[in-house]
Amino acid sequence: MEALGFTIEVVGKLMVAYAALSVHHRFRKEHKVDEKVFATMSKEGWLGGLGMGLIAVGYFIQLPFKL
Repeated sequence: MEALGFTIEVVGKLMVAYAALSVHHRFRKEHKVDEKVFATMSKEGWLGGLGMGLIAVGYFIQLPFKL
């Protein structure tokens, strides 16, 4: 049961992160922003993707100990 709860939690975090990155991506495409804002949003997108990767890696590292 602990593994199921952990899995649901990680999937939820990844879904929230994906939604946030999708909004940033759409905003960059559809609105005019200056270079400073564009650079910040690009950095946030990169960091968000890295964060999602780290969540996934952490999940796979911890999962065997929860089974």
